[in-house]
Amino acid sequence: MPSLPTLIFIAIFCLESLAAMLQNGFLVTMLGREWVRCRMLSTSDMIVACLAASRFCLHGVAMANNLLASLDFSRAVPYMNIFWDLFNALTLWYTALLAAFYCVKISSFSHPTFAWLKWRISRLVPKLIKGSLIICGLEVISSATGNILFGQRKVSLSSYRNETLVYRVQASFQLYFFLYDRFVWSIPFLLFLVSTVLLIVSLCWQLGQMRDLRPGPCDPSTQAYTMALKSLTFSLIFCTLYFLSLFASALKIINFQNHWHWAWEVLIYANICLHSTVLVLRSPKLKKGLKTWPQLQCPCDAGSQGFGRCWP
Repeated sequence: MPSLPTLIFIAIFCLESLAAMLQNGFLVTMLGREWVRCRMLSTSDMIVACLAASRFCLHGVAMANNLLASLDFSRAVPYMNIFWDLFNALTLWYTALLAAFYCVKISSFSHPTFAWLKWRISRLVPKLIKGSLIICGLEVISSATGNILFGQRKVSLSSYRNETLVYRVQASFQLYFFLYDRFVWSIPFLLFLVSTVLLIVSLCWQLGQMRDLRPGPCDPSTQAYTMALKSLTFSLIFCTLYFLSLFASALKIINFQNHWHWAWEVLIYANICLHSTVLVLRSPKLKKGLKTWPQLQCPCDAGSQGFGRCWP
């Protein structure tokens, strides 16, 4: 029987996962409804819809995976891990793609590379979304194939009853997959980190110029840039904490039987849940849709160009 702290953290984790699934399901529903009615989505909304869908699945798989493991259904856990790897990789790549898109479209850098990307990025986004899906699929296939081969190799070596050899092979495989997964996770995270930092620097520079021309904190443009900087800062903090939490979790510092494991799971998934909240609150159309969802009209009927800017 689990201890009382363990039951409390399990309840918090499940409620958090259900709330995050509801939140991301709302994003997918609203953007999907717009696409069905208008037969189009803005470029940023495409990325947000894909990101929300991957996070919806990630929270669902994470909740099922942890509950199955706690209920001693260990045979199902490796199969659930395959889906978790897929949706986690998609979440990282789509988060990075959203940050890179806003960095290119909004930043005011005069370098020729930024000028070329600003002109091409909207056309490239559908291809980048498909490319991210293909890359994540190949990553999961290679990881799953390696785990299957490792399992077969372990069984064959166990027949020789050489525990030292089995331990060495197991340690080498674990080290390989640890380095492989961390390398795969690091690429989209570094893209997100660089894009977000560059955008923050650009907005700070623009805000400084604006304050010189229009002194006073009550200026609407100044307030808009200030809110954008706050949103970007929160996004940077939440996504960085999520990546660092994944990295620390991969080191297996926390024992699964300990109630602190569930506290750690609550912390990990709270970060991407809060980032999804930032996406909703920073989009005027999504905020309005959250209040009046049953009566929401199609944005193209009202002359809108999508759900507005939702800062990454």
